Amino acid sequence: MNNAKEAFDNLLTIMDELREKCPWDREQTIASIRHLTIEEVYELNEAILNNDPNEIKKELGDVLLHIVFYAKIASETNLFNIQDVINSLSEKLIRRHPHIYGNVEVANSNEVKQNWEQIKLKEKGNETKSVLSGVPKTLSSIVKAYRMQDKAAQVGFDWPNKEQVWDKVNEELQEFNEAITEKDQEEEFGDLLFSLINYARFININPDDALEKTNIKFKKRFEYIEKKALESGEKLEQMGLEKMDKLWNEAKEFHKKTS
Repeated sequence: MNNAKEAFDNLLTIMDELREKCPWDREQTIASIRHLTIEEVYELNEAILNNDPNEIKKELGDVLLHIVFYAKIASETNLFNIQDVINSLSEKLIRRHPHIYGNVEVANSNEVKQNWEQIKLKEKGNETKSVLSGVPKTLSSIVKAYRMQDKAAQVGFDWPNKEQVWDKVNEELQEFNEAITEKDQEEEFGDLLFSLINYARFININPDDALEKTNIKFKKRFEYIEKKALESGEKLEQMGLEKMDKLWNEAKEFHKKTS
């Protein structure tokens, strides 16, 4: 394709043909592909964390397919079409960037975020509602905590500096250590996690990304231990912690050299 418009038009034509001729595509509804969309977004997330440009490109294509698919299904009953989706997005971007398309002045990106949240509330007629009302209930707990903290910060509910945030982490850690009952321990552990997420936000670390990268790292290192156990004919249960810890350190060095 010579340009983006031609490529997009070709995609829309293919979607029309699939919806008409493919038995599976013809059977789908907006509700039936919802879980597949979620899966595609997670696959895109994994490609981004792996810093794999080729996979990111492919996964972005899969997400775009779902957007086109939803719009095609909706157009068949005149709910909306792909032009409506694009126009709605363009109009929203213009409204929420008055410092670009209006006469509003901003000093930094933080003021851009503050304006975005205020405009978003006005658009939804939610000026009297909580600034947290826009945080989806279905988000994972870590992402939800991060987004609530970020939104609260946009209206000034935030610590002045990172030292105070870290002091709060230590305070919560102490309260967790002093908790006696299981119920108290659970509550204090939640508070500790929440304060750590807040500290991560304060120093511009996305806690969900950070934890997922650690998950990936743990998986690679543990699979290295499993591989070495298989090669030696040993069972993990009989290997012992000392030997597994030695292999763990080997895995760390191995992956440093190969990454």
